[in-house]
Amino acid sequence: MGINVSAGAVVSNPRLYQTVPVSTISQAEQQDRYLGRTELDRLEDFFSSGLKRLEIAEVIAANSEIIVSRAANRIFTGGSPMAYLERPEATQDEKEAFKLGTAFYVESTGGFIEAIRNIFSASGVEIPPNFRPINISRYGAANMRKSLRDLSWFLRYVTYALVAGDPSIIAVNTRGLREIIENACSAEATIVAIQEMKRAAAGYFRKDAEAVAIINQYFDVLLSEFIAPAPSDKLRQRNASTADGLPLQGLQLPQVYNLAAEKVPVFAMKPGLSNAEKEEVIKAAYRQVFERDIRRAYGLKLSNLESKVKNGEISMKEFIRRLGKSELYRKQFYEPYINSRVVELAFRHFLGRAPETREEVQTYFSIVSSKGLAGLVDALVDSREYGDYFGEETVPYLRKLGIEAQTSANWGAKFDLYTYAAPRRKVPQFITLFARYNRPLPDQHAYGSGNDPLEIQFGAIFPKETRSLSARPAPFNKDVKRILIRRGFALTNARTNPKAVGDPGSLGPKVFKLTQTPGDRSRRLGVRAGIVGSEVSTQAVIRACYQQVYGYMPYEGQRLTRWEIKLESGEIPVKEFIRQLAKSDLFRNKYWSSLYVCKAIEFIHRKLLGRPTYGRQEMNRLFDIASKQGFYAVVDAILDSEEYQQVFGEDIVPYERYLTPGGLALRRMRPGSTDMAVATKPIRTDEDIPLFVKLGQPRDMPSGELEIQRRAQQGVPKVRQEIPVFKLTSLANKAEVNNLIRAAYRQVFERDMDIYNISAELSSAESKLRNGEITVKEFIEALGCSELYRSEFYAPYPNTKVIELGTKHFLGRAPLNQQEIRKYNQILATQGVKAFVRALLNTQEYRDLFGEDTVPYRRFPTLPAANFPNTQELYGRLTKQNHELVVPSFSPVGNDRS
Repeated sequence: MGINVSAGAVVSNPRLYQTVPVSTISQAEQQDRYLGRTELDRLEDFFSSGLKRLEIAEVIAANSEIIVSRAANRIFTGGSPMAYLERPEATQDEKEAFKLGTAFYVESTGGFIEAIRNIFSASGVEIPPNFRPINISRYGAANMRKSLRDLSWFLRYVTYALVAGDPSIIAVNTRGLREIIENACSAEATIVAIQEMKRAAAGYFRKDAEAVAIINQYFDVLLSEFIAPAPSDKLRQRNASTADGLPLQGLQLPQVYNLAAEKVPVFAMKPGLSNAEKEEVIKAAYRQVFERDIRRAYGLKLSNLESKVKNGEISMKEFIRRLGKSELYRKQFYEPYINSRVVELAFRHFLGRAPETREEVQTYFSIVSSKGLAGLVDALVDSREYGDYFGEETVPYLRKLGIEAQTSANWGAKFDLYTYAAPRRKVPQFITLFARYNRPLPDQHAYGSGNDPLEIQFGAIFPKETRSLSARPAPFNKDVKRILIRRGFALTNARTNPKAVGDPGSLGPKVFKLTQTPGDRSRRLGVRAGIVGSEVSTQAVIRACYQQVYGYMPYEGQRLTRWEIKLESGEIPVKEFIRQLAKSDLFRNKYWSSLYVCKAIEFIHRKLLGRPTYGRQEMNRLFDIASKQGFYAVVDAILDSEEYQQVFGEDIVPYERYLTPGGLALRRMRPGSTDMAVATKPIRTDEDIPLFVKLGQPRDMPSGELEIQRRAQQGVPKVRQEIPVFKLTSLANKAEVNNLIRAAYRQVFERDMDIYNISAELSSAESKLRNGEITVKEFIEALGCSELYRSEFYAPYPNTKVIELGTKHFLGRAPLNQQEIRKYNQILATQGVKAFVRALLNTQEYRDLFGEDTVPYRRFPTLPAANFPNTQELYGRLTKQNHELVVPSFSPVGNDRS
């Protein structure tokens, strides 16, 4: 185990600064109590002064250049210092002004009156003894830009602290800067500049004493933290060592991280504490050992031990020891777990950290196995580490991120152990984690197995990372390259035979190449050596491009017709056509915007270059391009790479060249599967085949598009042919119009309407149809929204039956699934039957099948499979004599117990 190990991918966001609400509430939350009066007063002061602090920050931000100019003119001589201030990106008008030379800089020296006030003011800037003004020409342009940037940075962080209401953001980011600035500039000049900015900012609030006090408070913190020497790093001492005897000590934590971290309250039992303070210390001990206040949670109390520790008869260290040996701790954290997990939880409770080495786990595992819980508690409490950190009086606390330096070897498991739900996990983490470090690297993506898409033809499908999650360590370094399997002849892979990098081989995939003749720009498809089969049209290359980049053939409206024409005319090569496909909105929305950056880069790399990424170096380079230049730059980087040029050139459609071992396993039969079991059965001779099997085998197996269409229409071909389709083509043929109207009545009302007295609303709809005022679709809508349809097919039935009848009358089929029933049930329940009818008629399915002038008719859908028998039964039963539902046509599993 070394520095290249990491346990899982837990993302930790260390706090960068403190705010009054967060720091106040976190203290109360860690102590499991309500906010006290002092804390409430502090929050009240914070919120009451909020408007004033925002006003101050707004004024300083609006006059920031003037304030910085005052400070710069105080310490720089021999020129205009504000000319070196880097400003935000200028607008177009400002850019034109710079070109014309009419741009000006905002500089301020305070004016004559301000100068007189500075002379006679008692609160002037205190000049350090070694301060000397800095000559701009000698200082240099680069140093001037850095110095002006630093002054602006100081002022900006003061405004941040004003908004946050806590100067900790200044302390965290300023402490230790003096040594850095002294190497390039003058610390005394910086102090003078900060004091001048303080005076300039306070000058905007001369009549507001409260605002001046607030400004002075935050600038004083800035000055004091800048003047203070850099704090030393927190060094962590450890007695543990590796298997080779290398001592594990010297982990360092920068002091600024500790300043910004969430404060962990430290409780110590001292003789002079009041009774209430001693109660708080005892509650902290309960929370650390039992992970909760047992007096509040369970109503339990170890009165004898509490009285002894309060009276000083036993120390806090002894109190912690006896809590660990108590019957309650045994039942909570010893009996339900195996010994490995007991050791892990005990480390959290008594040392405030997680196990860090395999040897450490083995040592304490042997102790708990031989001496039991009491021996384990004694070994931890009597350890040198416990004495160094907690001594005799201090209650143990969690030494987590920000409190001290953390190791990476147990990173993910450590944060799992620190959570409130850690006792619910029965399986040990650390002993198995450390054992995995000695195993070979797994076959997975360098940045996690969740970044490997399934190597199938159904798009960018990634494994669910939140289901059956296992944080297995995979310490890939930058020199590790992934093992990939060549698709085709193995000896032609790029690793063993670099000269064959562009040769797919005779066993490789089919390759499409567009060969263009410069003279007449005619095209033909060329076939590279070893390629089996070829196409005879440019459209085949275009289809191959779409299939490779998109993974499917897009709809007509989604195709890049303009670029297809350019490819056919020879204006652009295949490579440029691939580039336009990869930069299209369809590709971007499908494979970039909807995915995390790492997953998107991996999938795009496989699509455009034909192989997975090798490792971290390749992924880091593309990730850096994506973060700095965006999606289009990633596409250009892949297509303009040397590897793409060697393999595909200008006129070859990219193809799949390499697979991962996991992807190959998905595509072939694996041992133990049903297919493998069938394939490994002994071959039977013709005599062993039963006669009924021979008679059932087809004599010929025709293939092709015509055969597919014939088989798709099998099942009820005669019924399909016998069903007439009524379509309105001309209003002049009265007989045709009458037949269409009668067919509409039969479809919607399931009977001929001649024997009834047609209502006025139906007669009106008929007249409008005959006169051409409405279409057939609108006539069908009028029938469905009529009072007759409402009384016949809506009022007598429940909503589910109404939906079945509606899809039968207006779409010619049964409901597809329960999801469709839920959708229309919501419409029926909230908007009524008329909205339901209109929803059916306005579907894309109705428009594609029947359009505006065709009467709906019975269809014979074959997908999904259950829809065919449901439709058959729906049309085969008598509506008035059977009120049972058709969609639940399958009897529930388990009802038949015979």
